[in-house]
Amino acid sequence: MTVLTDTFTADWETWHASREAYFAQPHGWVAITALHWLTAQAQTFDEFPGRWAAAPGSAVTIEAVATDGLVVPGGDVVDGVATLDPVEGGPGLNVRSGDLILEVARRTAHVIIRVHDPRAPQLAAFTGIPAYAPDEKWLVTGAFEAFDAPRTVTTGAVVEGLEHHHAAVGTVRFEVSGAPQSLLVFDGGARGLSVLFRDATSGVTTYPASRTLALGPLRGDGTVALDFNRASNLPCGLTEFATCPVPPAENVLTVAVEAGEQWVR
Repeated sequence: MTVLTDTFTADWETWHASREAYFAQPHGWVAITALHWLTAQAQTFDEFPGRWAAAPGSAVTIEAVATDGLVVPGGDVVDGVATLDPVEGGPGLNVRSGDLILEVARRTAHVIIRVHDPRAPQLAAFTGIPAYAPDEKWLVTGAFEAFDAPRTVTTGAVVEGLEHHHAAVGTVRFEVSGAPQSLLVFDGGARGLSVLFRDATSGVTTYPASRTLALGPLRGDGTVALDFNRASNLPCGLTEFATCPVPPAENVLTVAVEAGEQWVR
């Protein structure tokens, strides 16, 4: 049992270190210094050059001259007018401006620019993500009940007026300290199955809006592992400039999940 416990703890520590390294990247989430909303009327911004516009549902237009040094995906320098068309809800398209990365993304028909600055003061001050000590009691087994067909579940976001659309593929049922619980399960494609949830620690020791948990692989007997020690903050738990989803009402647990990442205040 000691060997198992030692391996369990070491694996968790490796995972936790990788999480902290991910958020500490020079152009990562903690490095974001601003979020701008584009409109049909061209705008300029203090942090970077060019004139930027995006009518609802339309592509982004960037007007700049070569000496402005704006580099769009593919490596071309903008000299005149360039267009970008980010996918709704998908990863942003990165435009470089010197040391900055300008992440252009589409969220509920709006287009945003997030400014990633490797010299951001909060990045220099970042000391990691607090977390509960790993405990094997929070590694639980759930019974996965698949839907006949995926269902689109729409949730709100931490930013009022935005929506997120998830492919719900089933329900996972499990117990915590003898109390039955269930969560809607979302299919993230290559990222696998996951859940968004809140619990009785939300807003107390963990981030108020939501945490996420990747599920283990589906076993032949229809069960799946939920290791709540790896319950994770979404980017909104580390920056005010994220537009993360909140969980559906079905995914608010009645127990305190005192495991996983805590609130970064």
